[in-house]
Amino acid sequence: MTWSTREIAELAGTSLRAVRHYHEVGLLTEPARRANGYKQYGVEHLVRLLRIKRLADLGFSLPQIADTLDDRDHPEQALRTLDAELAATVDRLQRARVELAAILERRAPADLPVELAPAQASSLTDADRSLVLLMTRVMGPRKLAAYGALLRDMPADPTDGEFDALHADAGEDVRRDLAERMLPHVRRVTDAHPELRGPDDDAPRGARVLAETTNAAMHELYNPAQVDVLVRVAALLRTEH
Repeated sequence: MTWSTREIAELAGTSLRAVRHYHEVGLLTEPARRANGYKQYGVEHLVRLLRIKRLADLGFSLPQIADTLDDRDHPEQALRTLDAELAATVDRLQRARVELAAILERRAPADLPVELAPAQASSLTDADRSLVLLMTRVMGPRKLAAYGALLRDMPADPTDGEFDALHADAGEDVRRDLAERMLPHVRRVTDAHPELRGPDDDAPRGARVLAETTNAAMHELYNPAQVDVLVRVAALLRTEH
């Protein structure tokens, strides 16, 4: 009894592409060909293919399958290794499901960690979201927690929208006036979250990298007038302390 490539793939419950790939990587030997040039697979090939598929369905990688198929001993270590890998995958997927549920419930942006998503996703501009995402890589856990608390409970800003709409060539008077009117709001926010003013001694890549990354992000994500306003607000805050 012999089968064509398509027939043996169907019998084994796999695809033509998979059978061809198994030939390419050396897991399945090439069968003899009929006079017309078509491959003819026998029982030995089908049994081998079924074993390959069985191990693949369990989660074995192709190199692991190659090591296991021709080893007559019970593959205990390979099975234990695979079990540990699958347990880690299950754990990761369970955490992902918990986070997806939170994202759906809060209608939070999918590209931000849930703990850093604001109560109103629309309150963040693209620049703001990009900055938050960058901070997750360089900011320490203490400040990230405070940052998340701030974003989830951001008080209303009397100048809401003015900063985002500020034109790059806005004049000196406009920038100074906006900075002065933003100051009370920024002061309230920083007073409510004093951890944001603390040292950066827990930053994963160090305080210097955090400062350099934040500075670079500010100058690339916001226009020169907006950066100038932020610098002015920071300077005004420093004069109060």
